[in-house]
Amino acid sequence: MIKKMTAKSIIRMVMLLAISIFAGGSIYAWNAETLVGNAMPMPFGVGLSVVMSGSMEPELRVNDLVVVRSQDSYEKGDIVVYQDGGSLVIHRIIEIRDDKVITKGDANDVPDRPVPVRDIKGRYTGRIPFVGVILLFFKSPAGFVLMLLAAVVLFEYPYIKERKNAAKRQEEIKEQIRQLRNEAEEKHPSESDAEN
Repeated sequence: MIKKMTAKSIIRMVMLLAISIFAGGSIYAWNAETLVGNAMPMPFGVGLSVVMSGSMEPELRVNDLVVVRSQDSYEKGDIVVYQDGGSLVIHRIIEIRDDKVITKGDANDVPDRPVPVRDIKGRYTGRIPFVGVILLFFKSPAGFVLMLLAAVVLFEYPYIKERKNAAKRQEEIKEQIRQLRNEAEEKHPSESDAEN
């Protein structure tokens, strides 16, 4: 029997899917960063990063979530993300020299040191303003625990309700059985009653 899906169940499923994707992505990113030293894994050639400084203002602001796509080649003027040690830097290419690029933040006066092209993760392709705050919160230990608790509640809620309904139905059935027994005893008194 197919159950009719209500708006609540659809919302719950969408929320669970979002939490699952985010939790899985967080674990994947943590493993890549911790075990491999890759500060920005790029599954399918696409990555996300949060702007942490004002070096690219006014183009990019602190806490913007940026979308980065890997490229085969880069040009002067491209905004790129590269890994510098364990950190990510998002700056504009101002010069290309053989297998190295020189970048600079739009708000900075001094260019960065030359970076090997192989260290570039990808080119900036878009941003979502201020969403980085939410992403950073959920990547924190407290945010991750909150997200897991939300998933447990979303998973458990329908079953709690179902158990309450089942317990109520069970009590109704027990009451009906008691009534039937009482009626049967009134119509047919027990043998012990008849002997007295």
